[in-house]
Amino acid sequence: MEYEILVNRKVLKNLRKLPSWVQKKFVLLVTDLKDIGPEQPGWQNYSKLSDTKYHCHLGTSWVACWKHQKRTISVEVYYVGSREKAPY
Repeated sequence: MEYEILVNRKVLKNLRKLPSWVQKKFVLLVTDLKDIGPEQPGWQNYSKLSDTKYHCHLGTSWVACWKHQKRTISVEVYYVGSREKAPY
């Protein structure tokens, strides 16, 4: 099953400000989300924040957060940026 990935404008805006290597890792994460789904145990410091929210580290100081509603094929990335400002 292939998942639909939604990335909001704020994430895209923040992503442009991050180092290029973090941007590349984000693209790899989005590819994995699309191909595998919201459960990503292979990613660094992956954890399930709630029944619908997840996060992982893209590097020591950088994280991505996403959410997925059960019985849907869409995954929404709602944050990418520094660990200190992460909404969890």
